Amino acid sequence: MITGDSPLVVGNWKMNGTESALSELGAMEKGMVYPGVKVVICPPATLIIPAAAIAKKIEIGAQDCHAGEGPAFTGRLSPSMLFGAGARWVIVGHSECRALAGETDDIVRGKAERALEAGLAVILCVGEPKEARDRDVEKAVVLSQLAASIPRAVGARLTIAYEPIWAIGTGVTPTSKQIEVMHALIRDALTDHYGDAGRCVPILYGGSANAANAAQLLATDSVDGLLVGGASLTADSFLSIVDAAAARREQRLSLAT
Repeated sequence: MITGDSPLVVGNWKMNGTESALSELGAMEKGMVYPGVKVVICPPATLIIPAAAIAKKIEIGAQDCHAGEGPAFTGRLSPSMLFGAGARWVIVGHSECRALAGETDDIVRGKAERALEAGLAVILCVGEPKEARDRDVEKAVVLSQLAASIPRAVGARLTIAYEPIWAIGTGVTPTSKQIEVMHALIRDALTDHYGDAGRCVPILYGGSANAANAAQLLATDSVDGLLVGGASLTADSFLSIVDAAAARREQRLSLAT
């Protein structure tokens, strides 16, 4: 873990959850006995306000934002609106938004920059589809996405999430070696772009992360935390992942002494 001793675990609820789901968030909050692990839950936008009222040890994030603050855009939420609702993080450039909503790298960069300006911490996603890996061009795809999507100036509130698209929701995860190679590639690119500050940007792994494989994923030295989808919807499964992050933190600390 290059960026420090506090792993980051982010739960992305996607289009799941009505008010009744807040009981799971309450159970997660009660189960948060890991002060050395930073935990974020990104519920649907409809739940940000009540979620922020419940969460004290857990931070609340948004799943997306608009790239501008202009008023004339029906149905969109600006970064400052999300911050005012209680969100302190936002995910941008998720593969679903890139693929299904046609988001370009320029749009993702605009979202990231506006979100940082509004005081939100940004989790910026990059990753390759299966056909890119099958053609052995996954490195070029991810490097291109990263170079064109990251904010021009780095800040302390930027996090990168590597999410191989072929692993999301499929139950298939890359090997530790595959993750190590891609995270090292991203780290080098961040350092080239931002200088020494690029060494401090956390890099998460996302893609079918769950309670069963969390410990193995976190054992990869270049993984600073996890972006979790379906396994973040219930307290039992999500807290198991947080527990694995806490255990890995303790192991790293013991090895450092």
